[in-house]
Amino acid sequence: MQLSFGMIFSIILIIVFIAFAFYVIKILIEGQEEATVLLFKEDLEEDIEKIWKGSGSITKPEGYKLTKKIEMVCFVDYSSPEKGENSEIYRKLKQVYYEYENMFFYPVGSGAGLDATTIRHIDLEKMTESENPYCIENKDGRIILTIKKGYNEELVLVER
Repeated sequence: MQLSFGMIFSIILIIVFIAFAFYVIKILIEGQEEATVLLFKEDLEEDIEKIWKGSGSITKPEGYKLTKKIEMVCFVDYSSPEKGENSEIYRKLKQVYYEYENMFFYPVGSGAGLDATTIRHIDLEKMTESENPYCIENKDGRIILTIKKGYNEELVLVER
């Protein structure tokens, strides 16, 4: 069978277009995961800020959407030693700890470019006094947690 140059060129172009389409789809999916992680962080910070500014209150358990690649969201105090059931994670998360971070996504690398961040106005010492790191499990792409602040308390607690 003889194929003309035009036919061969057309087949090559079709292959290039298909490869390019798969590449673009891959980038869009990765961008979606990154956006989901950033939205989780922003929503959590916003809710903590609301409770922190108030005189004291408890929110109902809140569900936050998160990518399924993240198994746990952990709060870690690196000024105190590891303890509790998730103590083996302590050293793994330290790989992405630079100086001020207190919230981490486990496993390391699953946060779509955001493996660790700083959440302000939380009582990290109280949260991690019996468990350091204090981790909340991701169940089917949802993190369920309660944010509370008692009367006469300065900082907010994040609980399972």
